Amino acid sequence: MDALDVTLRLLAVLLVFLTFPLLVGQTEHKVMAHMQGRVGPMHAGGFHGWAQLVADGVKFAQKEDVVPAGADRRIFQLAPAVALIPYLLVLIVIPLAPDGGVGQVIDAGIFFVLAVLGVGVLGSLMGGWASANKYSLLGGLRTAAQLMAYELPMLLAAASVAMAAGTLSLPGILAGFEWWWVPWQLIGAFVFFTAGLAELQRPPFDAPVADSEIIFGAYTEYTGLRFALFLLAEYAGIVVLCALTTVLFLGGWHGPFAGEFGWLWTLLKTAVLAFLVIWLRVSYPRLREDQLQRVAWTALVPLALFQIALTGVVKVVM
Repeated sequence: MDALDVTLRLLAVLLVFLTFPLLVGQTEHKVMAHMQGRVGPMHAGGFHGWAQLVADGVKFAQKEDVVPAGADRRIFQLAPAVALIPYLLVLIVIPLAPDGGVGQVIDAGIFFVLAVLGVGVLGSLMGGWASANKYSLLGGLRTAAQLMAYELPMLLAAASVAMAAGTLSLPGILAGFEWWWVPWQLIGAFVFFTAGLAELQRPPFDAPVADSEIIFGAYTEYTGLRFALFLLAEYAGIVVLCALTTVLFLGGWHGPFAGEFGWLWTLLKTAVLAFLVIWLRVSYPRLREDQLQRVAWTALVPLALFQIALTGVVKVVM
């Protein structure tokens, strides 16, 4: 029974990994179409443009898989997988519902999640370096600088929640969650979510893939399905970031009738945050590279340190 239980949990995680990023991608098409008056995504296939995602998949599958002559062939081909697979591993430890609604419980779950997410960024670095293209290399260097700047506030914000709950386990954090944590940890939630957007290179933190400046950064030389894997990794990253923010700062499955509908609360909170990610893409212009660094070191890091200090004070007082 233990082997069967593990197999079913892993299959459930794989199903989420294969479907939820595609749903986020489809939602992004629709939201951007409404906000920007785009015609195509609203009419492809008929009813409300239901076939837009299918059309995109067919388009990527039909394109030729090109590897530049001067590229490091093995690293170039491996980079999309390195960018995508870490998000599958992270989903295994994110609790969806109470009473065992998680793929695998890890005692140091926060450390595991942050470490594996850092590996995913290496896919962009590998692609930029291996492409033998100066624009791709510049995009890779911007990715490295952005990772170094935003990893620290993200870690500090997560550490604040771990201090409050007295555990590094994600199910343990939810077990100790109280409703008044939401306003108390609000600053940490803002820092964590913002730093996560920067690590995903989502607008307005998309300087590493700035199409108007460096074509498409580390992904300039990629075509066909390999380019599609990078896009899928971005959408999988949105799912993971929103789910982690939900678990750490919004109570995860906590809500009315949590015993029966805890999974639904987790999905609803994650969906609202995913919509926020899409809305930010449509609403805010891209930050310059110097502005990116300034936001990280002069705003997010001090805010994260303040949140840790506040958490320490509250823990001592209570």
